[in-house]
Amino acid sequence: MKQGIENFLRHLATDKEFSANTIAAYNNDLLQMADFFQTKGAKQWSDVNLQLVMSYFIDLKQRGYALATIARKTASARTLFKYLENGGAMRDRLTDSIGSPRVKKSQPRPLSENHVRALLKQPDKYPTPEAKRDKAMLELLYVSGMQVTELTSLNMDSLNLQDDSVVIKSSRDRNTSISRSCVPTLKKYMDEARPQLIHHRDEQALFLNRLGQRLTRQGFWQIAKTYAKEANLDSQVTLRSLRHSFVASSQKAQKAKT
Repeated sequence: MKQGIENFLRHLATDKEFSANTIAAYNNDLLQMADFFQTKGAKQWSDVNLQLVMSYFIDLKQRGYALATIARKTASARTLFKYLENGGAMRDRLTDSIGSPRVKKSQPRPLSENHVRALLKQPDKYPTPEAKRDKAMLELLYVSGMQVTELTSLNMDSLNLQDDSVVIKSSRDRNTSISRSCVPTLKKYMDEARPQLIHHRDEQALFLNRLGQRLTRQGFWQIAKTYAKEANLDSQVTLRSLRHSFVASSQKAQKAKT
């Protein structure tokens, strides 16, 4: 059974290009499941049936695993079973018979205005072009309410600072108005910092990493977490919390007008 898991993980790494961390998580979940099956008498994957699979998930619940953890382990099992079914290693087709526990997603709590100000002050401690970039990204994320993926996807021609608008490139372009308070920070980054970061003149990405390439969503997350830790907010800042802080402030402003 472990050989089947090894083949599956190799498939994820080579064909699907999953990250090492994701593959490690799959490995832990699937080995735990295989050990359970073997203690119940299963010697190979063709011995596994729906009753045995359900008894495994019942066992997880009885042992106190959180619903989110059980949902993750269920997803891992379903993906493995589909791979084994397609390869003929499993007798029964179990993929469609296995549901997943519904996990209620909690909405991220918006940061207070004081916390936002504390976070936005952190890049000011450093004179580097990266710090000017970080300041511009954090402010733009806060005042526009865009998603992080939209932020890192912006190109130079996405900005129109004369009329305070940002064109967000997505499946259908849409215009987002931004506060004038963000314009000086963006101009400072574009005029002073970006020219120091760029390596190739034809690079169109607005926000660049140290290699002169487009900054990724993961790269932004590491940056945000670093500043959040410096501001003693590392337990409160998430990829969505700044966006929800914008939404909360917008709703507050609308109520004040009415």
